[in-house]
Amino acid sequence: MGEEKVRRQPEGDAQPAGCPSPEESALLSKQSPESTQVVFPEGQAQSHQSAQSAGQDQSPEHRWTAVRVPLAKPARLVESQQIQSMLPGEERATLRELIPSKLEWRRGLSSFLVSAVVHAVLLVVFSLWMIQTPQGFSGISLLATANLPVNSPLLESDLILETRPEERSFVTEQSFALTPATVNILGEEEGNEQSVTTGERDTGPLDPARPWGNKEPDYLSHLDRPSGGGLEGRTPEMRAKLAIQRDGSTESEEAVERGLRWIAVHQEEDGSWRFDLKVHSCRGYCRNPGTEPSTTAATALALLPFLGAGYTHRTGPYIDTVHRGLYYLLRRGRQTDKGLDFQEGMKNGMYAQGLVAIVLCEAFAMTKDPALQQPAQEAIRFIEYAQDKTGGGWRYRPGEPGDTTVTGWQLMALKSAEMAGLKVDRSVHYAAQRFLDSVASEEGALYGYQDRNPRHSTTAIGLLCRMYAGWPRQHPPLARGIAHLAEWGPSETDLYYDYYATQVMRHWGGSDWKRWNETMREFLIKTQATQGHEAGSWYFEDPHSRVGGRLYTTAMAVMILEVYYRYMPLYGEDVFPGL
Repeated sequence: MGEEKVRRQPEGDAQPAGCPSPEESALLSKQSPESTQVVFPEGQAQSHQSAQSAGQDQSPEHRWTAVRVPLAKPARLVESQQIQSMLPGEERATLRELIPSKLEWRRGLSSFLVSAVVHAVLLVVFSLWMIQTPQGFSGISLLATANLPVNSPLLESDLILETRPEERSFVTEQSFALTPATVNILGEEEGNEQSVTTGERDTGPLDPARPWGNKEPDYLSHLDRPSGGGLEGRTPEMRAKLAIQRDGSTESEEAVERGLRWIAVHQEEDGSWRFDLKVHSCRGYCRNPGTEPSTTAATALALLPFLGAGYTHRTGPYIDTVHRGLYYLLRRGRQTDKGLDFQEGMKNGMYAQGLVAIVLCEAFAMTKDPALQQPAQEAIRFIEYAQDKTGGGWRYRPGEPGDTTVTGWQLMALKSAEMAGLKVDRSVHYAAQRFLDSVASEEGALYGYQDRNPRHSTTAIGLLCRMYAGWPRQHPPLARGIAHLAEWGPSETDLYYDYYATQVMRHWGGSDWKRWNETMREFLIKTQATQGHEAGSWYFEDPHSRVGGRLYTTAMAVMILEVYYRYMPLYGEDVFPGL
């Protein structure tokens, strides 16, 4: 390996250009390299061995080229210079480009090390930042868990799960392990409410292209359109201001706080609430348990009063309570190709879907927690899918012909989504107005359940939905509907009716509101339980209360007393007071 091999010059011929002279060869042979320089004619370097063994002599006319074989480190620089001096200018430049200098190697290595160190530091910083993100839900994926036992304990560490591909298809009721409800929560039963007689008759087929009904829209040119209804009143400062200035009282606010404490005490260890109090955390200390088995409906209904008071999973005295409740809801969601399904397989599951969607949208709107945005949007997408495409309403299961009570919850969820800045298909609103037209009487002053036979609670729901849909305050059917509510007054048993009617009267304002509010507010303050384990709660015997129990009536009563700031007024100068 240490020998130098130089192609022998043919005798009698002049030394070819590019071939090393005898002096140059002698200079090379004096070195002790670990590599060698071999000079071959161009094109024959690769076949030198075979040609040599065959005894073939090479023609002197061939052009000679130098092939470099690794040399010892001390000789590389000298040898490189010698080779380059023997090569023509073009090949010399090519060779110089192919052989990087030691300085270039050092520069490249330094750049690589600096880049590696910088990227490693950035990865560590980002990892620490993600770990220390406070009170968010960034680690949660949408998932399916409805086949778990209802009473199984949940840990927050269990909630960082992956969406299973097999659970992305639409889920039928039979795929759930939960027992379907036999009675609908908060629903309307035939004959459970006094009907209102009216001479209104159907006025012909409805026009699906007209979201506000069949009547001529002359009154829609009025300037007093609804423009408020937001969540600005839920900050501590605005809540304290509005509760007193907008007809609340110190006593009503104290009743709200007592009610929230009672609800918080009855939260389960897994973060949920149950309508049936006798077999869970309450262990029967409170009377009047409910019968509805839906845990998502109970948990969402329990969380709404906390959000209404301005308490979220990031601010307020109930951070942990709200945090665990939201975790439970996300844990129970089931991802389908139609959106996030919270029905739990119940035959009346769209009640729960609407309630959960309102909670997620309001929590996202109030905190801007990015981990809530996708679940809220997916819950809304499922509501849009579940609408009856023919009639425009919603009922117990997706696609069923609608009723006013289920439709009311879904429309409130869509409104909450819009307030949160989420996407809502406007055609869904138009179809929903078509449904309300189909159950309306007196040109929209009264509303029935699935037909035009009006009831108290469905009338209150219909009027509130029309307000949020854009009816101006001076629209004659709206004014007549308000007159009906004022005549009926608050109920002492049906908080479902009171919940919707109180919101309608609050948005309407005026003397009708003041009379309504004084009666409703003082009645709830007076009837709140003050003794034992039931202290802070309410219960009134009613078909809805028998299904939802004391948890349902307490949540509804608290939200009624939060009406002064829970949603900003829709009309007039009170839309943004003090802002």
